[in-house]
Parts: sequence; C-alpha cells; structure tokens
Amino acid sequence: MNPDRAATLSLVAAIATMVIWGANFAVTKYVLGYLGVGPFLFVRFLTMPLLGFVALALVYRRHFAKSLPRRADWPRFAAAGLIGHTLHVGIVTWGIDLSTAFSSSLVLTSGPLFTLLILALLGGERLRRWQVAGTLLAAAGIALFLSDKFASGFSRAGLGDLVLLGASALFSIYTVITRPLAERYGPLPLLAWTLAVGAPPLVLATLPSFLAAPLVTVPAAAWFGMFWAAVVSAFIGWLVWVWVNAVRGVARSAPLMYLMPPISGVVAWLMLGEQFTALKLAGAALTMAGVAWAQYAGRTLAQPDPG
Repeated sequence: MNPDRAATLSLVAAIATMVIWGANFAVTKYVLGYLGVGPFLFVRFLTMPLLGFVALALVYRRHFAKSLPRRADWPRFAAAGLIGHTLHVGIVTWGIDLSTAFSSSLVLTSGPLFTLLILALLGGERLRRWQVAGTLLAAAGIALFLSDKFASGFSRAGLGDLVLLGASALFSIYTVITRPLAERYGPLPLLAWTLAVGAPPLVLATLPSFLAAPLVTVPAAAWFGMFWAAVVSAFIGWLVWVWVNAVRGVARSAPLMYLMPPISGVVAWLMLGEQFTALKLAGAALTMAGVAWAQYAGRTLAQPDPG
C-alpha cells in the first residue's frame, strides 16, 4: 500500500477506533443494566476466544502450529491472560457497573501513569521531575473529579471509581508483560492465546449467573450493545488499533487516546442522561493534562484500556 494512503487510512481508522471505544463505556453501562456483570462477562468471554481462533485459523491456515507460543513463553502468556483478561476485564466490568460511563473512561485513562511507575520500579525507566509533576497533577485531577462523590459519603459510584483505579494498574502490568510477546508474535496470536488462558476461568465462574438471568426479557437493543462491546469494540477495535500503531507509530497514535473521555461524556449524556458539573469537567481536564504531561515527557507511551 502507498505510504501516504496507508497514513491517511490509519488516521481515519484511529479516530474511528476512539469513537468506538469512547462510546463503548456508555454502551456497556446500558447493557449491564439489563444483563448484569456475570452474564455480560460470560457472553464476552465465550465470544472473543471463538473469534480469535477462527481468525487465527484463517490467517495461518495450514501453518497453524506456527502461531503456537514457544514453551519458554507460556508462563508469560498465562500471566498475561490471567492478569489482562480474567482479573482486569472482570474488575473493569464490575467497576463500570458501580460507577458511571464518563467516570469509568476518565479513571481508566490513568493507565499510563501506572505503566510508568511499574517500569521505573523494574529499572526500565527512570522517573524525571516533570514526570513526577505530571503524575501528581493527574492524581489531583482525579481527586477533584471524585470529590463530590466522597464528600457525600462512600457511595457505590465512589467504590466503582476506586475499583477502576485498581483495574487500571492491572492493565499496566499486562502492558509490561506483553511487550516482548507482541513484538515476537504479533497482535492476533497474542490475543488468541492469552484469551485461551484468561477466558475459561471467567466463563466457568459466570455460567450460573448466565443460566439464571432472565434473557428472554432482554431487549434487542441490549443484545446489539453486547455485540458492540464484545465484537466491535473489544475484538475488532483492539486488532485495528495494533495495526494503526504499526503504521503511524505509537508516538503519533497514542495522543488520540485522550479523545476517549470527551467522546464517552457526550455519548453518556445523549444515551444515558449523565450530567456533569463544572467541578467534574475541571477535574477531567486536569487529569488528562497530567497524564499527557507525565506520559510524553519521558516518552513512555502506554495505551489506556477501552473497557
């Protein structure tokens, strides 16, 4: 493909992915209102591995064995699957159910800060003064954003945001673990084989709640939202974003991640009727500015999770 055409298409694909991921917070919140956390996770983690291995079979065809991880890499694949899928996605879904769509998107944007700290602790990155300043600015923004919730007591929404902060840290651990795997195997084998480890525990754990759910009463719009969350956002969106990074480079594509909270806020306002005070908007702006400052000052670029 012509480099100029590839650059144009990758920009269009990147913006489209941000719209999909930004909208996904409100869509997930809507679906959870009908299905609940357990059935939602069951459908998602039954669907995604099937899609992953169908795609793997189509891409590798008669050379499927080439997609298999090396024996020495299996422990890292297992850790990535359990941390990135079983724990992270399970906790994120629970957090979104407890919180709001806009809060979820904003809190999960803090993921790069955790990645930066983890790399610094492992000796892979040395924290500089402006990175520390950006981290503190982002923390102050999150505190400002959540202040009204905690001023009125420890509500379910406040608990949800704290849960999402923990999930953001887990995704950062997943990001660090999978860095060498992504370079060695590519996005599709990485997704498929980490799902092979991470999906079964959640499918087994959520099967009873799925069987007990009143599925016949779930409207068609909620099932479409489930399709959007599992297939369009989680599966296709992730693969497209990896291609975008390969074409544009992480340094050029990562700043687009900060489109997600504003998009999420607009969609949540239109779809769910969420309201935002001036204090919340100021806290959101402060958080995104701090994350961007800490992230790009040291050229440590990690990707926030779409949820």
